[in-house]
Amino acid sequence: MRLLLATRSAHKVREVRRILREWPGIDLVDLDAAGIASDPAENGLEPFDTFEENALSKARYFHERSDLPTVADDSGLEVVALGGAPGVRTKRFAPDGEGLSGHELDLANNRHLLRRLDDRLLGERKAQYVCVAALVTEEGEWGFRGEAEGLILGRPQGRGGFGYDPIFFDPLLGKTFAELTDDEKNDRSHRGAAFRALAEHLARTARE
Repeated sequence: MRLLLATRSAHKVREVRRILREWPGIDLVDLDAAGIASDPAENGLEPFDTFEENALSKARYFHERSDLPTVADDSGLEVVALGGAPGVRTKRFAPDGEGLSGHELDLANNRHLLRRLDDRLLGERKAQYVCVAALVTEEGEWGFRGEAEGLILGRPQGRGGFGYDPIFFDPLLGKTFAELTDDEKNDRSHRGAAFRALAEHLARTARE
């Protein structure tokens, strides 16, 4: 099955390709390979208050532009002590992040989160990563949710990953997501769970 992955993030493309390598029947195509040029309209595709709605909004938009079966994800971090924030605002959490992108934006978001948690003890820093992968085809629409529970450390550890990975600690493995190997992260991550569920759905559909 030829499947369009609707993201402009090179990090996500690499992660999802690695996750889906166990399913050779899925031919994953990114936006550049599909010849879909960037459009300012893409900046307004995530106006909703849930990961499900935002992921579906993106998948519908790129499905219409490509006529290909399309998957898009919306993901983020929910911190219990902050009432679930940053949530769907995860990428735009830092007040001083306007105009920043990539690694600089990640650093600003991490600094802001650590300031918000301030002197809270580790037991009060429970959080979860959430990913919803939305699939849109001619036959219908589906959503697949993955979650990963952890704790927010008081300082960054590790050089891998992206986003909040350097301060998101996995208690089971005793490492931050930025300290995990690619395979460890994909096995434990919210995105790994969501896209494995998607791949299993596609495999079942192909057998029917």
